[in-house]
Amino acid sequence: MTESSPTRVGIVGGSGYVGGELLRLLLFHPHVEVTQITSASQVGRFVHTVHPNLRGFTSLNFIHPDQLEAVDVLFLAMPHGKASTEIEKYAGMAERIVDCSADFRLRDPTQYARWYGHDHPAPEWLDKFVYGLPERNRDELKGVRYASGVGCNATATNLALMPLADAGLLRQVVVDLKVGSSEAGARSTDSSHHPERSGSVRSFKPTGHRHQAEVIQALGDGFDLYFSVTAVELVRGVLATCHCLLDEAVEEKELWKLYRTAYKDEPFIRLVKSKTGLHRYPEPKLLAGSNLCDIGFELDEDSGRVVVISAIDNLMKGAAGSAVQCMNVMMGWDETAGLGFPGLHPI
Repeated sequence: MTESSPTRVGIVGGSGYVGGELLRLLLFHPHVEVTQITSASQVGRFVHTVHPNLRGFTSLNFIHPDQLEAVDVLFLAMPHGKASTEIEKYAGMAERIVDCSADFRLRDPTQYARWYGHDHPAPEWLDKFVYGLPERNRDELKGVRYASGVGCNATATNLALMPLADAGLLRQVVVDLKVGSSEAGARSTDSSHHPERSGSVRSFKPTGHRHQAEVIQALGDGFDLYFSVTAVELVRGVLATCHCLLDEAVEEKELWKLYRTAYKDEPFIRLVKSKTGLHRYPEPKLLAGSNLCDIGFELDEDSGRVVVISAIDNLMKGAAGSAVQCMNVMMGWDETAGLGFPGLHPI
């Protein structure tokens, strides 16, 4: 590869929603060329037959994973549990890997066993992966070979709480997450069958959601964290409403200073808190297709409770967008490369 040649990229598990979003982003990335995309179930078919939004933008066909050849960067977008059983093979095929599954997010194998219900298949690999949230681990991601994906619910929560956690202000936090149907993936199930899913407000994980472990890992265990997830009538999006009880009273101007200082240089985080207008607080509908995270807050002066609200597109900032952002940091490129889409309104 010469200095002017594009970086060769492959996508493993390209027929799912995250694989499709990765391809959409990478097709317009200034520094890469997607040379291969795999799907065991769609071998030989044009990519646009599965991802119809890409018709006319690529002539790639799906290949079988066994046909994959060496590339410079490999994105793994397989179901949870697959990458960890084949990581040795894929590590021999690419200088850098970004795994979008949950397999390498937790550094502690005992915590993995606790939250996922079984021992990790390749515990010796956990320390080799950097948790792929650039806003938290940017320095660690620079030049590294392996980055993990992020949980979408964890990302919305981590970014909402990070300034308060880093300031040592949090005592107890109750996080109420409302999520769209694409969070369940591309394969249909009984619960995603349209008559069952449409119009639902279904609390499917009131306690014990696995993404909670990522929040504890990223922010520490210095406060009590309670986590509930509810499915709502939405395809894309996560809205995290975080009810924060603090160790000391704060004024609204202090909250503004805290969040502005923390995020003033972050290209994908916007503070959204207006006194007038329709969109006064973060709204995931406005972020569809973007790598943005909108964060707002409200102070309850009577109780001292702070309500922090964050919104993301779960397939983007919660998955594919964050993965491409990680690649940019790993490769030393402009962090925003290929990620400039601002979302749509109305939609």
